[in-house]
Amino acid sequence: MRSERETNEAIERYGDTVRRLCMIHLKNEADTQDIFQTVFLKYLLHTADFESREHEKAWFIRVTINACRDVLKSVFRRRTVSLDQVRDLPAPQGESGEVLRAVLSLPRKYREVIYLHYYEGYTAPEMSKLLGRNVNTVYTDLTRAREKLKTILGGEADG
Repeated sequence: MRSERETNEAIERYGDTVRRLCMIHLKNEADTQDIFQTVFLKYLLHTADFESREHEKAWFIRVTINACRDVLKSVFRRRTVSLDQVRDLPAPQGESGEVLRAVLSLPRKYREVIYLHYYEGYTAPEMSKLLGRNVNTVYTDLTRAREKLKTILGGEADG
């Protein structure tokens, strides 16, 4: 079990990443808060050491994505109607609400690669390992996601 200090430091380092990933997948604040708590509780109870900061960050991303998928697959979630109020979501600093809405409107597999590439700076081979997908599939998803964003936003894709 990790100390309170270690957990607080991890929240400082990875809290924004976990929140953004949750919002991209779940599109609502309540579920985001639940998953945020779940992820950091798992971290608190996780006893294995990480090889590096990158390994630790990858662990947080993988655990967050898995927890989001679990919520999306839950029986409760399947029997309810989503209240997608994207227009009310705050845009991350330096980003227009229009771009955020466009990214959130993409299918999940495209949202994931766009987020990991443009927000977290991962390369396709790194995303391949994180997402458990073939590297060529990641390249294809990234290309298709850019094209969809270009169509949605009505402009030029700028890579």
